[in-house]
Amino acid sequence: MTTTVSTPTALIGDYQLDVAHTTLGFVARHAMVTKVRGRFTEFEGTVHIDENLAGSTVNVVIKVGSIDTRQEARDAHLRSNDFLAIDQYPEITFRSTDVARSTDDAVTITGDLTIRGVTKPVTFDLEYTGSATDPFGNHRVGFEGSTVINRKDWGVNWNAALETGGVLVSEKVMLEFDVSAIKLS
Repeated sequence: MTTTVSTPTALIGDYQLDVAHTTLGFVARHAMVTKVRGRFTEFEGTVHIDENLAGSTVNVVIKVGSIDTRQEARDAHLRSNDFLAIDQYPEITFRSTDVARSTDDAVTITGDLTIRGVTKPVTFDLEYTGSATDPFGNHRVGFEGSTVINRKDWGVNWNAALETGGVLVSEKVMLEFDVSAIKLS
């Protein structure tokens, strides 16, 4: 027996990510002692919220050259062939393949993440943080969540051994999402 999960009518529709109020970020351990946080500042994305939640979709395209860790030398290294190889792979993409309710206020999204030309499935939960009409008449929805990936699964293999043991950059990277999307008319 198939069960459909309905979506509140006010949320149904097509949305565009609001780049000025959305953060697509990441966290990786550095030198085994601290975490480095970064984000991408140039991206675009659409969300379709369907009455039947399973019919919903998420599509995001990130400009890799917009990576920002607040240190230009590190950002340049991350753009290089050692890491993201932006000359050959200028974009990271995500295309959802499944959306399902996980709790009353969260959805589980599964989709194809492409980094450096390698596409792998990822799954993560997004918590619904609310909706509102802003002073300019835009209807907004918000979601936040995260997931952990192993960067080596996407061919991001560079590292350096430390004298005290361990490596300079962790293999595990947490991807963080804090999303504001504006409903299209």
